[in-house]
Amino acid sequence: MKKNMVGWFEIPVSDMERAKAFYDVVFNIEINIMDFGGILMGWFPESDIDSHGASGSLIKQESYIPSQEGTMVYFMSEDVQIELDRIEAAGGKIFQPKTQISEEHGYMGVFIDTEGNRVALHSQN
Repeated sequence: MKKNMVGWFEIPVSDMERAKAFYDVVFNIEINIMDFGGILMGWFPESDIDSHGASGSLIKQESYIPSQEGTMVYFMSEDVQIELDRIEAAGGKIFQPKTQISEEHGYMGVFIDTEGNRVALHSQN
């Protein structure tokens, strides 16, 4: 296999503007919202095509229900503490503080976003 298996992810939201504001602040980015015939998608910025990792979006559509159960998306970070320090001020909650996985695998942290989704962070530092 020449590429990682995950190619795209979608994070369900109930309030697109609230979710966009949260993720914009936490990751210091600008999410672009697009309307696809009543399905709202807030696209995370994409990096160079040769970059490691998958891209994705926020999505507001009646069959997408925010949840703390099920699949968990991990966002890559230089240091998970940077984003964790922005979570509560942006309206989210810290679910698991920065925790070392192992010396080889680095660190992780988990938060609950403004929509009620459980989302993780990962860094080597």
